[in-house]
Amino acid sequence: MPLISENGDPNKLKGKYAAMLVCWLLGNGCLFSWNSMLKIEDYYATLFPRYHPSRVLSLVYQPFALGVLAILTYKEAKINTRRRNLFGYTLFFISSLLVLVLDLATSGKGGIGTYIGICFISGAFGVADAHVQGGMVGDLSYMLPEFIQPFLAGLAASGALTSGLRLITKAAFENSRDGLRKGAILFFAISAFFELLCVLLYAFVFPKLPIVKYYRSKAASEGSKTVSADLAAGGIYAEPVQEAEEDPKRLERLSTKELLFKNMDYALDMFLIYALTLSIFPGFLSEDTGSHRWGGWYVLVLLAMYDVWDLIGRYIPLVKCMKLESRKGLTIAILSRLLLVPAFYFTVKYGDQGWMIMLTSFLGLTNGYLTVCVLTSAPKGYKGPEQNALGNILVLFLLGGIFAGVTLDWLWLIGKGW
Repeated sequence: MPLISENGDPNKLKGKYAAMLVCWLLGNGCLFSWNSMLKIEDYYATLFPRYHPSRVLSLVYQPFALGVLAILTYKEAKINTRRRNLFGYTLFFISSLLVLVLDLATSGKGGIGTYIGICFISGAFGVADAHVQGGMVGDLSYMLPEFIQPFLAGLAASGALTSGLRLITKAAFENSRDGLRKGAILFFAISAFFELLCVLLYAFVFPKLPIVKYYRSKAASEGSKTVSADLAAGGIYAEPVQEAEEDPKRLERLSTKELLFKNMDYALDMFLIYALTLSIFPGFLSEDTGSHRWGGWYVLVLLAMYDVWDLIGRYIPLVKCMKLESRKGLTIAILSRLLLVPAFYFTVKYGDQGWMIMLTSFLGLTNGYLTVCVLTSAPKGYKGPEQNALGNILVLFLLGGIFAGVTLDWLWLIGKGW
């Protein structure tokens, strides 16, 4: 096979750092559109003051993401990964464009019809996320941990970038007429352009990198049936699969059910990380932190601090001595985060802005750090097809945690009225 280096070390193949950069950009694209919608919640709160958009849009998004990903995970072994990811990024692009078109068509007016349209688009974002996030994590799981980390960092970077853009657009348009709307329009114009860039990167750049070709060829030789289209896009055809057919034992793999049972602790870890995080972010931070002298800037600052520290947390595991790999240690650390619930409750009642910003930063830091630790530790010791399946399983539990979190977020409204 021409792709394997003479000394057998794939790290010496060309394209490793280019692949890491593309993974970072593709991670951005996975959540850039959705984060854009979250960051203009102040605009939607003005348009739809009675409908709790910061909570409802998340609640609409998650069932679509979770339901579609459950189906895709069950059928993972037979799904064309290339078509799956391209469909997801294309849907992100079209949906971002539709948000822009809907706002322009309605001239920025509210009303139940416009709100229902926004909810449908939120559901479309969920479908796209199910295709891309599970597909990409599964795809990268049989490659290098150095590819998963930048992809996950890109997910967080999308939040930090959109937070920064939101602060800039708010400052730029604050004193102008329809300032919130102008900022929102700019947001989704940028979002649509970026999603189109991701479609092009995944379709024409990523599959042609030598190191990506190597790992996809290796996965095919181990019996993976999901990479054939990617191999063809990279200029490689059936040779690896033919080699696998000569040795039937190389085609044997654990079932999805067996993989789940062997990695149930990792799956529950992912669930608990995001159930806790989404029970606080963004709904609680957007609606339940009270009125402050910072006015409309306060919520934006909180969301921005979460996003920035989430991004920082995803880079900490790159320092080997600071990466937590113990399975028991990860579970203990994740369970201890539950103490953040009473901490946020009492900070809202008795604390000031400084304490709330610190807690929000810690929430983001631990979310990013633990996510990377779990997803880069779990896929080790398996064949390519098994790593792909396990990546999908862990993302399924991640989205299950998000769905549980946005549902639990409504409990903060008990006793406050509607």
